[in-house]
Amino acid sequence: MKWFNDCPTLEEVKAKYKQLAKRYHPDLGGDTATMQDINKEYAFAAAKAVRGANLSDEEAENEILSSEAYRIAIEQIIHLEAVTIELVGYWIWVTGNTYPNRATLKAAGFLFASKKQAWYFRTAEYKVNKSSSKSLEEIRNKYGSEVLNEDKRGRNRFIN
Repeated sequence: MKWFNDCPTLEEVKAKYKQLAKRYHPDLGGDTATMQDINKEYAFAAAKAVRGANLSDEEAENEILSSEAYRIAIEQIIHLEAVTIELVGYWIWVTGNTYPNRATLKAAGFLFASKKQAWYFRTAEYKVNKSSSKSLEEIRNKYGSEVLNEDKRGRNRFIN
């Protein structure tokens, strides 16, 4: 790793990513290849900070693939208007005015939970065999929730 060597905590990894994005993002004068390299390292560094430095190579690889899948899914929908994207446990939930955006959500790999009236994304390792009778609010209370964006009223559209 060349970008995040000096970042042992998740907060430091996030702060370093913000600095690097401001400097190397293609929209701000940087180049795409460098930003992609930073994104890949960010996924690993964040996983390493969350899970601890003692990951085996196989666990680290699984974390990178999983983190990359989540990043890609979020990037495909972060621009959607009038929806709220939140991380609840290891699942991404999308609520709000999702009906006009259903094709985009499907294309990004999200599934619709009719009982919860919300879309969700999770990787294969977090798949469950039976649906939960818990409401989305109960799931939030159990696992915690972090809003990755908010609709126009909240004006917070930054992820991380």
